Amino acid sequence: MGYCIASDRITVEGGKVGYMYREEGDEPADSGWRFFEGSEDQEYADDASHFEIYEVNTIANYDMDIIPLLDSPIGSAFERTPTGLQEIPEGFEPLPDL
Repeated sequence: MGYCIASDRITVEGGKVGYMYREEGDEPADSGWRFFEGSEDQEYADDASHFEIYEVNTIANYDMDIIPLLDSPIGSAFERTPTGLQEIPEGFEPLPDL
């Protein structure tokens, strides 16, 4: 599926995906998916050292709840609610340039 960008709060700290969105990829290998645990504030997000590039499959192994959503189109966004990951109808707020 290509690569994505994910927060250390998922991959290092072991949190579930709490917010995810898909934007236009930077290149053909970029899926456009961006994954956050959900508690990252702007200061955290502004520090590129808190994010890494991973294969989408790697993040799916951390949180299998994302798998049914991975074919969603560019512009899609989802957030975790008590009932699981739900679509945000108004779309996404892009990740700052890393």
